Amino acid sequence: MTKKQKQKSVWGHYKEAIGNKMLLLFIASSFLFAVAAYLLNVTIPLFYKDIIDAIFTGGTLEVVVPFFRGLALVTLIYFIFDRAYEHVDIWLMVKALKKVSTYAARIPLDHSYSFFVNHFAGSLVNKEKKFFGAFDRMVNIIFREFLYAIVVVCGVLFVLFKYSVVLGSLSAFWFVIFFYTMYRSTRMRIPYERLKGNAQSVTVGVLSDIIGNVLNLKYFSSKKREMEYLDKFLVKESDSRNKAWAMAARAYTLQGFIVNAAKLSLMFVSILLWSYGEITSGVIVLVISYSGILFNKLGNIGSVMRQFAESYMDASEFVEILNTKIDITDPEHPEVLNIKKGEIYFKDVSFGYAEERMVIKNLNLEIKSGEKIGLVGSSGAGKTTVTKLLLRFADVTKGAITIDDQRIDAITQDDLRSVIAYVPQDTVLFHRSLRENIAYGKADATLEEIEEASKKAHAYEFISGLDKGYDTLVGERGIKLSGGERQRVAIARAILKNAPILILDEATSSLDSESEKYIQEGLEELMKGKTTIVIAHRLSTIQKMDRIVVLEGGEIFEEGAHSDLLKKKGRYAELWKHQSGGFIG
Repeated sequence: MTKKQKQKSVWGHYKEAIGNKMLLLFIASSFLFAVAAYLLNVTIPLFYKDIIDAIFTGGTLEVVVPFFRGLALVTLIYFIFDRAYEHVDIWLMVKALKKVSTYAARIPLDHSYSFFVNHFAGSLVNKEKKFFGAFDRMVNIIFREFLYAIVVVCGVLFVLFKYSVVLGSLSAFWFVIFFYTMYRSTRMRIPYERLKGNAQSVTVGVLSDIIGNVLNLKYFSSKKREMEYLDKFLVKESDSRNKAWAMAARAYTLQGFIVNAAKLSLMFVSILLWSYGEITSGVIVLVISYSGILFNKLGNIGSVMRQFAESYMDASEFVEILNTKIDITDPEHPEVLNIKKGEIYFKDVSFGYAEERMVIKNLNLEIKSGEKIGLVGSSGAGKTTVTKLLLRFADVTKGAITIDDQRIDAITQDDLRSVIAYVPQDTVLFHRSLRENIAYGKADATLEEIEEASKKAHAYEFISGLDKGYDTLVGERGIKLSGGERQRVAIARAILKNAPILILDEATSSLDSESEKYIQEGLEELMKGKTTIVIAHRLSTIQKMDRIVVLEGGEIFEEGAHSDLLKKKGRYAELWKHQSGGFIG
């Protein structure tokens, strides 16, 4: 029913993010850089060689001038290619980074709610940022550092072999030694870089968790305890960083020795060949120039390889997220949404996180269009799980759920949730304006519609008293608002959405008694003509429901109207009797 998720490499994800066309543009633009690199590092030193030879052989100014003109022309051509590449590279990179950023933000959002429950938000964001930054660094290293090395090494070897087989062979020998050493040291560093990157992500996640729970930290005076807890992860991070950097330092030492040995040996052999009359003074200048340009650059290649390895590991961390199997998927060929009345049917539905841990057991529940039911039961009875299954935050283990005779797993998740308005017990808002948060239920809502919805939810009273009114920013997760104010915003949002199905998860739990009275009036108006499911701990909030369903152990224990259930003197009557302060004991 669904496509099998492919496991892609780092480059596979980057390629998918930017597309084949942009990849070809990057490759094509590298031609400009290759020409510029060759002219600057291979061709221009040849003119220095010719000028020196002309001078040392007693050449006149007339002999030297043509070489100088050639040098000036080549320098101009180099400058044009170099500047053209720079402008094209900036244009391409800006567009590519936008695509990578969009891709990195979009793909994880396809995961189910349970995925985000099991991952630190701070750690996810940190890995996503590193994936984004790694693309910029690795592309620059590949198309600048690596391409530079290939073009210049090949060019230098070609020229040196032309003037002296001995110098060309010696240079080739040192290049092979250097690149083999660099390859081996990079392979050895990768595991250490991976450990360092993982340790950093875990530390960021722990720190994010501590900051996100700063009120608990202050309530319980636990700053010292939390710092000690964080320090355990900082020690692991420091240890992994120390090992990675120590390995890199050893590699730099060896590469530095090779570079200096290569430069000295080439200089010595050049002087010997000159003394035997095998080469001219200009060739010695050429060797000195090439050695300075090439080996100094190669001397830094170790640092570049470390950056490349770190960047690759940074990207790999997020690729693990991108390659994580998506447990709740849309059908490959979804049906057209055909839900209008909101008639819900749970048919032989079972659900569990494991075979031995079933939360819902053979549930058969039919909710007619426009019917209002209350779900009650002790903690762990399965009330919230029922709504999660209806919203497809999880998929049933057995059985099926239909709305208006259409299976909910036959349509897209977005289509399904477009016909359901949900008000959770713990409302979390975006760090945006009140206008944007309320309009989240209807993106194109007018200010008049927003005000009407907020009045019905009794949010207008506190919003009108704010200096910036509907333009007031609510803070991260809505922290600038009280719990009751956040709940009213959530109710206004649901009112504005006006979906045929309404789920209220103890929607008045954060309100004081006076506010609750007004909200109940607004909710009664909202529920008219809508199929409504109310999860209730406070039984007084569901007395007027058409039907009350009592769940125990994931099964329907009893159901009926409030008065009828009290007469039965069963589980509901017992809960009603033993409530304390309006909550189930």
